[in-house]
Amino acid sequence: MKYRGILFISILSAGLALLSGVSVDAGAQAFATPPAAPTANEQRKANRALSRKVYAALAQHKEIDAGNISVVARDGTLTLTGTVQEARQIDAVAAIAQTVPGVRAVRNRLAVQRPMGE
Repeated sequence: MKYRGILFISILSAGLALLSGVSVDAGAQAFATPPAAPTANEQRKANRALSRKVYAALAQHKEIDAGNISVVARDGTLTLTGTVQEARQIDAVAAIAQTVPGVRAVRNRLAVQRPMGE
């Protein structure tokens, strides 16, 4: 008998909620559609924005000449190519790039610039 009373109250509450326009679908969150994947254009914009952020971070370090460094971003992974003046700058550039929000991984393909004639 106690079960019938609880069942009756539950059905009555659901009916009143429906009449008042309140949603009673407790499982709606489980069946919600996942967010749409970014379009190709949105992804290109995000990649360019991340590359610009890395260049800006490198510009804060006056000891590094970023003029010969190329930064290509793709889905949070950076590829650094080009040359630096000193060997210690290779790791420094990668470390700076890694601190930029949105960077997940860094492929460091930098080399030391060799003087002419060597």
